[in-house]
Amino acid sequence: MRHASLLALAASIAAATTTAAEPKRQAGDIMFGTTRASKILFLGNSITKHGPSAKIGWTGNWGMAASAEDNDYVHRVLDAIAAETGTTPDSMVVNIATFERNYTDYDIAGKLKSVFDFNADLVVLAIGENVPAPKTDQDKTTFKACVKALVDRLKAGGDPTIVVRTSFWANETKDTILKQVCDEAGGVFVDAGPLGRDEKNYARSEREYKHKGVAAHPGDRGMKAIADAILAAIKPAEEQR
Repeated sequence: MRHASLLALAASIAAATTTAAEPKRQAGDIMFGTTRASKILFLGNSITKHGPSAKIGWTGNWGMAASAEDNDYVHRVLDAIAAETGTTPDSMVVNIATFERNYTDYDIAGKLKSVFDFNADLVVLAIGENVPAPKTDQDKTTFKACVKALVDRLKAGGDPTIVVRTSFWANETKDTILKQVCDEAGGVFVDAGPLGRDEKNYARSEREYKHKGVAAHPGDRGMKAIADAILAAIKPAEEQR
């Protein structure tokens, strides 16, 4: 009896796993390849969105330091999906740099309620640049646990596709942890590190900035490279044939 019960339990788990892996299509869904993309959530830092700041000479309200809103990686992703599907996805763009800097004490449930209520079916998590480099094993464990808690809460709202992008300013320790969380969650991994190693992808290569921090952000070329990497990850080449 015990053996039969274990077999039945294994079969039910396998069936549930298979069902969860398939996109849940509904009438009117925007499909980018096999990825549902009707509602897209972008969670990141200044590369994702930064409001005007006179003290650093930044006047935009989009991904720093793209020359215009349409040229940041968020809007390039949205525009590419709209161009292919004929419909612009609903979107939410949120700067969670505070989570990066204070992840150990960050109230995920309280401060990100509107994010979870959005119930996105595609989430792009682009963080890491502002996270203090973990120095001890405990630091690494804590960072991983906090990112995992965020990803788990995002997945609980309808099991969206989760894209995890590593830092543009690569850091092996932080990026390894981000990849581990992504893999364990069954997400889609995007390594932005190689893009940050190409000087042509920096804003300082395109125009002069007085503030070095702004200049060190991806410029239009870098933003396009990030967007292209995300798009290629959620719709691999074999789906584009």
